[in-house]
Amino acid sequence: MPNTDPHADINLQEVRARNDNARHIVAGCAAAMPTLADMWRSLRDALDDTLTLSVEISRLSAELARARLDRANLRAAMLATLAAQADRDPDPMWYLRDELNSAETPTDLSRGSR
Repeated sequence: MPNTDPHADINLQEVRARNDNARHIVAGCAAAMPTLADMWRSLRDALDDTLTLSVEISRLSAELARARLDRANLRAAMLATLAAQADRDPDPMWYLRDELNSAETPTDLSRGSR
């Protein structure tokens, strides 16, 4: 199966470490050459953008993982519904209803499983 993780080759910890290192370099250069303050400010702003993008990648990654899990759970419920229908279960749609209801509310552990 191909790797479907959109940023599998991005090491966010390494990106943050390089960003932190670059900030230290910019701070040292800014202290040594204060006449170039506007240039150093532009570099700091660009480094801030990198951190913002890193946070967004992490958020989107978590959102994608949740969506994939929801999709997998829904697919499993659909397959269980089809199998129950084939077995002439009196309520084959129960599996699908249960999954759809659990997606809307936290799982109630007091309900029995089928």
